[in-house]
Amino acid sequence: MADVQDVAAYILQRQGSMSAMKLQKLVYYSQAWHLVWAEEPLFDAPIEAWANGPVVRDIFQQHRGRFTLTAPWAKGDPHQLSKAEQGTIDAVLDTYGELSGRTLSQLTHDEDPWRAARAGLSSTDRSDDPIDLQVMQDFYAALDADENAVLVRDLPRGM
Repeated sequence: MADVQDVAAYILQRQGSMSAMKLQKLVYYSQAWHLVWAEEPLFDAPIEAWANGPVVRDIFQQHRGRFTLTAPWAKGDPHQLSKAEQGTIDAVLDTYGELSGRTLSQLTHDEDPWRAARAGLSSTDRSDDPIDLQVMQDFYAALDADENAVLVRDLPRGM
């Protein structure tokens, strides 16, 4: 199993500089799709359902107070990831990588895992409630299997 810091390092190495919000959402989607394709978590750090979308607190502690992040990521080593882990992240970056942090945040707000973790909260309430991995796996597996689903790859670019 990968370390979440190594995942962040790999994303930044491959994509280049980006907003902290975008990094958080790409880490989230990497976990989600690895749950579907590999049928196991990519990393064990919890993902919390914050008002602006999913956040890994371990990553947040490293970028707190910074808007733009660049490689190299001091706490992670992208070379520690297996080929399968890299493959999942590469597929996520190919699909979601052109989208802005704000767009990615909005996508997560429209999906069941974030909504379920924030049940009963207003859109601006603070929360550190974790997003359940089983809910993530079930939601994205159903999306992956639905021939009629509108997937991110089908959205117009530049969003």
